[in-house]
Order: sequence, then structure tokens, then C-alpha cells
Amino acid sequence: MVGLWLLLLVVAVGLGTTLNGKLTTEFTVPGIESQQAQDLLRKEFPAAAGGTARVVFEAPSGRQLTSDAAREAIAASLKQAAGVPGVVTVSDPSKSGTLSRDRTIGYADVGFGKPPTDIPQSAKDKLSDALDPARDAGLRVELGGSVSTPATEVGGPAEIVGVVIAFAVLAVALGSLVAAGLPLITALVGVGIGVLGVEFVSRFVEMTNTATILALMIGLAVGIDYALFIVSRHREQLAEPDSDVRDSIARATATAGSAVTFAGITVVVALAALSAAGIPFLTVMGLAAAATVLIAVLVALTLVPATLSFLGERLRPRPGKSRPGRRDRTPGAWGLAWGRTVTRAPVVVLVVSVVGLLALALPARGLRLGLPSNETQPTASTQHKSYELLAKGFGPGFNATLIMVVDGSDVPAAQRQGLVKEVGTALRADRDVATVAPPMATKDGSITVLGVVPKTGPDATATTDLVHRMRDDATRPVDRAGGTAYVAGATAGAIDISAKLSGALPLFIAIIVVLALILLMIAFRSLLVPLKAVLGFLLSIAASLGAVVWVFQYGHLSGLFQVAAAAPVVSFLPVLLIGVLFGLAMDYEVFLVSRMREHFKHTGSAAEAVTHGVARSGRVVAAAALIMAAVFGGFIFNHDPIIKSIGFALTFGVLIDAFVVRMTVVPAVMALLGRYAWALPKWLDRVMPDVDIEGASLPPRPAAETPQGAGTGGGRAV
Repeated sequence: MVGLWLLLLVVAVGLGTTLNGKLTTEFTVPGIESQQAQDLLRKEFPAAAGGTARVVFEAPSGRQLTSDAAREAIAASLKQAAGVPGVVTVSDPSKSGTLSRDRTIGYADVGFGKPPTDIPQSAKDKLSDALDPARDAGLRVELGGSVSTPATEVGGPAEIVGVVIAFAVLAVALGSLVAAGLPLITALVGVGIGVLGVEFVSRFVEMTNTATILALMIGLAVGIDYALFIVSRHREQLAEPDSDVRDSIARATATAGSAVTFAGITVVVALAALSAAGIPFLTVMGLAAAATVLIAVLVALTLVPATLSFLGERLRPRPGKSRPGRRDRTPGAWGLAWGRTVTRAPVVVLVVSVVGLLALALPARGLRLGLPSNETQPTASTQHKSYELLAKGFGPGFNATLIMVVDGSDVPAAQRQGLVKEVGTALRADRDVATVAPPMATKDGSITVLGVVPKTGPDATATTDLVHRMRDDATRPVDRAGGTAYVAGATAGAIDISAKLSGALPLFIAIIVVLALILLMIAFRSLLVPLKAVLGFLLSIAASLGAVVWVFQYGHLSGLFQVAAAAPVVSFLPVLLIGVLFGLAMDYEVFLVSRMREHFKHTGSAAEAVTHGVARSGRVVAAAALIMAAVFGGFIFNHDPIIKSIGFALTFGVLIDAFVVRMTVVPAVMALLGRYAWALPKWLDRVMPDVDIEGASLPPRPAAETPQGAGTGGGRAV
């Protein structure tokens, strides 16, 4: 089994590194107005399909770009830029008039003949080197545009620290360095196969760069957690002196492994349900992460038991030495104490927890969605600096330039010019429009493009309102004439994608809620337990979104989390957060409540079952949550604003759901419900499948035949 997984890893490395595809940084949604306009422009203006690097120049203090020295330096730089492989057009600020009023800031557009994703890094580096004459002349030079979008990278110090923290948590939770290393190694094997497999699939399917990062984040976190659950159960059983190693491995796989299977399938289904939004890039992200989670489940069920058999007796806990006057600490003592504390005053605990979660959720009322602009890139990056220079020289709306596309193919040729003039007049009359660029048309005049610069930035509410007014009012003359008008551009595209995702959110939440009710009803044969789990999940989501809005949209603690600028929340983050956090929340629900149900079935005592479940699973669930938080938390300090916000949302969501909802609210509610928690109508009990995730149907555990047999794996396995 170990050899099989290593072979799969070698194959994945070969395919993922040599036959991988190209990842894109663009988020496109077929069918939305801005995308229709973009497709039309690429057809009629092929040059528009190529990537563009916007070179921004700023003169030193007290000087202007119109001075002879500055003009010569800029001309020399642009001449060298024209010689970069792939460059087809280069504009000159002094000739095109792209200078600020005070002549201190200007920009030149360097156009490539290929889309941004097809432009090699070597060409980008040569372009940057070509601008050295301007730098040597004392000019400040920054780069923006689609070509300069930085690649998303992982494996930095923050991510490594996250893995180190995860290892430390594993060592404390399992009480063994050998046992702590096993989940890390098996998780890395699984996530390596998953992520490299996704890289290979990107050769055939268009995929954003965030898809592989999400697969890495989720795959690594659940891979460690799933192995932890099985290893922890195995060591718990080995703590009994007469236990047999092979039998313990089989029973750990039959009990904790069954829970891993159920929880993993829940995560896979939740991530696959992202396709319900009807947005291709989100569907691909969900399926990529789901495939990695599925591999993590298979690794936990096969590679982990195989590795446990190699370790044999080395994983058996050593009996602690008794010290005079010191009371021996029983396993699960702190969990038992916590469970008793919660169940001693369940009403108070429940009220305080729910009120606290609702308070955290309050900022979510002002949630605004969008896509990150260069303003949200790290403050030290050239992309962020170019954004600031353009806003300084040409106004904040220059970075939010909109494109009005007038399709007059069905309009008589004699009327087209007058129609475009009427549209331009209507646009200039709008209170939020700064300037309207002269129209550009195709040779036959059927398609005309007008650039519209708003007075406000891309993330401002006024800019969103302007887009809606342009579509409602400025397009009326075109509609009356029988033509079609579109509003496009990056800002309009972000608005359209956000609206599309907002519309899909209610359906997605409904699918998740129904899915949770059905799966948990099958798992626990109860009506109230699934209902409680879903309500707790919704509280976790609300609190997490509130925290994301408070930090990223309102700008609080921006220095701590290195947030470059307050901006709307990434448009697909709520859907992604719901899908991922649902799966992880159900993980903790299954592992915690399954131990409660196991004890209830054996003893019939509902009150004892609650404290027993927290005592037995509390430590493992807490460790699993801390591990996930450590892994996700490492991505908070990634330079990419999308990865940063996703990492923060998942970190906060996991901690809130595990420690407040599952470890506090769930025991309090279960204590209040008592035996009613396990009630199920007889007719429903008859039609539902019987899923034994607690291993109640296993035969009695046999003792080891001999000490030698236990050490070598001898004895009967289940």
C-alpha cells in the first residue's frame, strides 16, 4: 500500500511539473453583460485581446516630464520596450497626451500580441530592464496593467510557520513526536498528489491560480486532521495493556475511519455544490478542492493504517511515572471538566455564546462584494504604487475607467455617427463622470467604443451607481435605434460578477442546509441534532463574514494583517466560505456527537453521553481546529489579497465554529434536549439506511495473544 501511494506521487510529480497548463488571474463569467462586451471587442478589435503593461512615470520634485532630459529618457526607455519579444504597440505620453495637468505624471501603454497568461516571465523581466534609462534619469517608474499582475506563490515563511505550529499541536495532542510526524507525512503525500493532479488538469481546463491554492489549503488541513483522528483513536486503544496492535489499527479505521469517510464525503459534496452557482471558475475551484479532499480521505483509510502497522509498538503510550503526592491525570480530564462546566448551566452558556456570535456578525449587514484592484496589492509592490500615481495624477476614477460599447450593426450607417454623439452627450452630462474619451470605431463604423472615466474609484458606491445609470439611461438612444449598447471594463466586470454571485447565494445556502439535514439525520438517526447543527453552522458563517467585513472592508487591524487598502470583500468569498466551512463544521459535529451517541447507545444515559463525548473527542477536535487554523492562518500573510482574505475567513471561521459552536453551544443544547436529542419517528427510522459510524456493531475486542504477537502485528484483525 505504501509503495502504491509513492508510485502515485511520482506519477503526479511527473505529470504536474512537465505537462501542467497555464493558470489565469482573470475571473470571467459567460453571459454577463461586461463579458459579452469583452467578447465582442476581442472579435472586432483583436489587439484588445492582448495583454497590456501600463508604465507610469513621475518626474522628480520640482521638475516636469516635458523637460528635454525627461522626454529623452522616456523615449529611450520606450524604444527599448518596443524591442521586447512579444510587444506589438507602444504609446508615448508626450504624443498621446497621457500627461497629468501639472505634467509631473504620465503613462505609456505597452501592448503585447498575446493574452496576459501566455506572456512569459522572461518578457516581463526584459520590459522592466528596458525602463532603466528613465530610472537612471531620476524618474520614478512603476508598472501596472494586466501583464504586471503578480503570480500567486506559496511556501513562504508564514506558510512554513503554520505547518510548524501544526506539528507542535500534533505533538502535544498525541504525546509523541513519532505519532505527530505521521499525519504530516501522509497529508503531504495526499496533498502533493491532489495539487499536482490539479496542475495537470489545468492543461485541459481553464483554471484560476486560486484554484490550486485552495486545493493546497483545504487538502493539507483535512489531510492532517483525518490522519489525526485515526492515529488518536489508535493510541487511545493502545493505552490498554492487553490491546493488540493490528486489532487496534483495524478498529481505529472502523470507528474513526468511518467518521472520516462520512465527514470527508460531506466536505466533498459541499465543495462540489459550488457548481450550483453556475459560475465556471468557481465550479473549477470547488471541484479541484473536492478532488484533493477525496484523496485525503483515501490516504487516511489506506496509507495511514499501513504506516501504523510499520510503527507497531512504538506508538503505544508509555505509562506515566507516579509521583508521591501527585494525583494521576486521567485521559480526557480537561475535556470532562469543560463538558461538566458547560452542562452545569446550559442556558447561561447558550445565551452568552449566541449573543456573542450575533455581535460578531453585525458588520456583515454592510457587506459589499467586488474584485480586488491594484490598490489592494501590497503597498511595497509596483502595482500598488502605479495605482496611487495614476489616482494622484488623473483622479481616483482613472483606475475605474469604464467602456461603453455601441453595437450599431443593425442601425443604418447614416445614423450611427449621430447616435454615438448622442450617447457621448448623455454620458458627459452625468454628475459622476469626469471625462469621456473620443470614440474609436471599426472601419465600417458598426462598432464604436467610448472610454468613460468616473469621478470616483473602482470600489466606491458612486461608481457602481454610475454603471447602473449608464445601462439604464445612456443606452436608451441605442435601444430606440435598434442597436445594442454594453458597459464593460474591469470595474463593470467586478460589479456583474458580484451581482451574479449574490443572486446564486440563496440557492447555494438552501442546498447546503438541506444537505446537512439529510446527512446528519442519516448519521445520528435524529431530527433535533441535525437542526441544531445547521443553526450553529449559520451562526458561524454570520460571525465569520462579520469579521471579514470588519477587517477587509472597514479597514480595522489593517496593519496587523498587512491589508493594503480597505475594499469590498472578494465577490466569491461568501460562497466559498459557506461551502468549505460547512464541510469542516460537519467534521467536528460528526466526531464530537458520534462519541456522544456511542455512549448513549451503550448506557442509555443522555446526560453522561454529553460529558463523555466532550471528554473523549474534545481534545482531538480542539487539536484538529488549531491545526486547521495554523494551516489557514499561514495564508493570511500571503501577498495576494484574494488568498489573504480567504485565509483569514477560514481561520476565523474554523476557530469560532470549533470552540464556540461545537465545543460550547452543542454540549449546552444537547444537555437541554436530553433523551429528546436522539428521538426519530418510527416511520422515518424504517426508511433511513443504518450507518454505523461509531462501530457499535463490531465484535468484542480480543486481547493480544502474546506480547511478541502484539509487537509484530500478530493477533486477529477485524
